[in-house]
Amino acid sequence: MASKSNPFTFLQQVRSETAKVTWPSRRETVISTMMVFIMAGVAAAFFFAADMLMGWVISLILNVSI
Repeated sequence: MASKSNPFTFLQQVRSETAKVTWPSRRETVISTMMVFIMAGVAAAFFFAADMLMGWVISLILNVSI
């Protein structure tokens, strides 16, 4: 069971732990964000192409026109 502490002590501990965090620079944040968008676009294009290919193959197998 967790021990109870007063809110003032808790906020001091939170502030102390936050000071230990190494925050990314603005440049690192922008680069990481752009990489996420690029990879999301690549994944979307890949899954779109895979879906279209599988649909085309299944339509050939079942002789169903699109």
